[in-house]
Amino acid sequence: MLLITNICMAQTFADEIKAFKKQDSISFPPKNAILFVGSSSFRKWVNVQDYFPGYKIINRGFGGSTLPDVINYADDIIFPYEPKQIVIYCGENDLASSDTVTAEIVINRFKALFFLIRDRMPNVPVVFVSLKPSPSREKLWPRMECVNDAVKKFLKTKNNTSFADVYNKMFKRGKLKEELFLEDNLHMNEKGYDIWQKAINPYLLKD
Repeated sequence: MLLITNICMAQTFADEIKAFKKQDSISFPPKNAILFVGSSSFRKWVNVQDYFPGYKIINRGFGGSTLPDVINYADDIIFPYEPKQIVIYCGENDLASSDTVTAEIVINRFKALFFLIRDRMPNVPVVFVSLKPSPSREKLWPRMECVNDAVKKFLKTKNNTSFADVYNKMFKRGKLKEELFLEDNLHMNEKGYDIWQKAINPYLLKD
């Protein structure tokens, strides 16, 4: 059953990637835009462009993707666009995929993606959006905090990088703002994305 599920998920991602490529064949995005790439928290931000007026945003969030998925499809959803900046949200699904996926594994996966980007696009700035504290994944919060802390420290050692903290901004007086989430307690509503906009906007490159 697990094998069947994995095959189905891979096929779902393949279909989404094909949809992106079909969209690109009709109207290819302009170069030097800001690329948002990662998992469903970006995929469901369908009106992300409206949150960042004055910037050209390309949204390539897909499925319930993990960091290895983003790496696997980098030649399809990152490098062809020649973006001026890359904003990444991914890693939450990595932790949720198995209890055996530790914070250290996720950190190393992010580093692999980062160095892949640096190898191909050495001067393109990278922004990592911290993992968010989804109510349905409360048991993962300690590991999420470890990932966030380690990625933040790692990026401080690299040029042209930023860390956008959404995790802590989604709490008030130590309690999670559950009104930021949809009924699935995983994905966000407009109030949640308002917080993300405020956290990410200071790090975006102006034209």
